[in-house]
Amino acid sequence: MMVKVIGAGLAGTEAAWQLAQRGISVELYEMKPHKKSPAHHTDTFAELVCSNSLRGDKIENAVGLLKEELRRLDSLIISCADATRVEAGGCLAVDRQGFSDLVTEKIRSHPNITVIDEEVTEVPEGPVIIATGPLTSDALSKAIGAYFGSDYLHFFDAAAPLVTAESVDMNEAWWQSRYDRGTPDYVNCAMNKEQYEAFIAELISAEEAEVHGFEDKRVFEGCMPVEVMARRGQDTLRYGPLKPVGLVDPKTGKEPYAVVQLRQDNAAKSVYNLVGFQTHLKFGEQKRVFSMIPALKNAEFVRYGVMHQNTFLQSPNLLDKYYADRRNPLVAFAGQMTGVEGYVESAASGFLAAVAMAAKVQEREIPDFPKETAIGALGLYISDGRIENFQPMNVNFSIIAPLEQRIRKKAEKNLAIANRSLAIIDELKNKGI
Repeated sequence: MMVKVIGAGLAGTEAAWQLAQRGISVELYEMKPHKKSPAHHTDTFAELVCSNSLRGDKIENAVGLLKEELRRLDSLIISCADATRVEAGGCLAVDRQGFSDLVTEKIRSHPNITVIDEEVTEVPEGPVIIATGPLTSDALSKAIGAYFGSDYLHFFDAAAPLVTAESVDMNEAWWQSRYDRGTPDYVNCAMNKEQYEAFIAELISAEEAEVHGFEDKRVFEGCMPVEVMARRGQDTLRYGPLKPVGLVDPKTGKEPYAVVQLRQDNAAKSVYNLVGFQTHLKFGEQKRVFSMIPALKNAEFVRYGVMHQNTFLQSPNLLDKYYADRRNPLVAFAGQMTGVEGYVESAASGFLAAVAMAAKVQEREIPDFPKETAIGALGLYISDGRIENFQPMNVNFSIIAPLEQRIRKKAEKNLAIANRSLAIIDELKNKGI
């Protein structure tokens, strides 16, 4: 039996790997290098188009729990992330190119995977997993729309700028992680009240690049452009990505008025990204306004922030908890187009869609990932027909089944939920899913 996987992003490569590891022949279709979306720049698979961080790595954090579940289940994406890790305090961040190169190497060298470099413009007959991401080509988007007979919803995502490490003025910055957690992996660029207010004034009036159909209300809150946040109030950024809490400026011994944090973006520590600075300002305006940050007054920008359109399905009306078409279980979808938001969540959807598809084609019982697990909770969220206003969702403890007993302290409660989940995951793995 052969299964087609469309798209070699995080979800598609994870799906292809899981199928292949179960002895199933896979045809993996990827339109690169012949055609790229506006946000993609390389020819490699699993390209990270926004941050290089897979977010928190502690199991008391929901995304940390999701990573640990995938890690125990031999996830391709998590194993490659662990192998190309760069220091980022309590987060799992990766060398962007090294990570993508490793995923590509593993996929192309797997004996059960055949990579076909061409664009798919129609929904294939099953068995198939479509994981073309939030930047699905126009032709396939129209085909999927016709397939379901329903309209898409759209939102916009944004990527932060990158600067060279050597161009950051360290006389105006210092190394520290918030609350001194872990190692001091962030470069902190402080602003006083006068500098911050001048920065905000220029930021909210800066000229934006043209983005067809853009409306502030349609921007997903988890990846909102920094200029949009600034328009919501003078202090919005100080309570968001520029919050100074947990940081002490060694020059003053006090908490700064506002802080821009830079995070390592590659293993060589030569490039850093502006944390939380997703934007769709014109490139010249980014240079002008972001250079108002004292430590970045001479910053060399190696990539400016970009804004691009993302597309996702009304999944609760269309898909089941295994990301499969309710009408045809041999046609499944995975990744951000299903309404999961985030790198790890995308990989998790590809994992579950593939595990379920493998069971179907091999005529085995589909393993049950219950709501007590992060992997299962995500699948149940995107397939919950009771949701009236469906929006993309990062994994969080609110969608995971609560404990039967009450634990008042949040950290202890989350840890108990995580331990319960991992026990279920270990049991599933022992059954040979």
